[in-house]
Amino acid sequence: MAQTVLLDVEAGVATLTLNRPEVLNALSVEMMDDLARCLKQLRGRGDFSVLVIEGAGEHFMAGGDIREFAAHLKVSPESRLVAFRAMIEQYINPAIVILQEMHQPVIAKVRGACAGFGLSLMLGCDLAICAEDAKFTSAYTAIALSADGGMSYFLPRLVGTRKAMEMLLLADRIGAHEAQRLGLVNRVVADAELDAETAALARRLAGGPRQAYGEIKRLLLGAHDKHLAAQLESEAEAFARCSATGDFAEGITAFLDKRKPGFEGR
Repeated sequence: MAQTVLLDVEAGVATLTLNRPEVLNALSVEMMDDLARCLKQLRGRGDFSVLVIEGAGEHFMAGGDIREFAAHLKVSPESRLVAFRAMIEQYINPAIVILQEMHQPVIAKVRGACAGFGLSLMLGCDLAICAEDAKFTSAYTAIALSADGGMSYFLPRLVGTRKAMEMLLLADRIGAHEAQRLGLVNRVVADAELDAETAALARRLAGGPRQAYGEIKRLLLGAHDKHLAAQLESEAEAFARCSATGDFAEGITAFLDKRKPGFEGR
């Protein structure tokens, strides 16, 4: 049986591919397990500087696998409660936490359908680039569910509480350019250019100052829970740690030499 999530690392760029294209990469329990497993593997590796998450075929992810959900209708409501909570806590939550905690930048590369947990997964990435054919929806209320995968955390921080409430309650579908206007994605490109544009962005990040990127992620992701004085202290600590790196010395030297820096993640 083919793996539902593929992992490849080449030239400093790790790529996770959601690999159920025949069902629009719908999230099965097997895929939950594979996604969490691959991310745990990456957390312990130091041979990549940027992670790209994409879907195989013409879609990113169309949400949960409804056929698998239907199988749970045979058991009692009490059993469903236990089963679904266990799935989320065992697979989904750890995967999202790892994405947030890894110091490498994470890029979501999106085409086609991006719905349900697919949208949550994209929101959990640091940057998102999408094709013009991309369509986004929270999708959960269509089958009487609330959100998972951090959507209720990420979405209001990006679009505001009022808009997040609308997107989750109504689950309307929005297009790529509206998603960019709302701040859900960073860039919209022509469908035929998505591969090349994502590869160029990944190469650019892979050649950057790895520790500085990690500090930036920690600062931004922790800022919502801190008062100004505490955040200023965190900035001072992060800035000082960066100043002690070999990449800082290279950046200063390259600037004075009027050349492009050659960062090595030191």
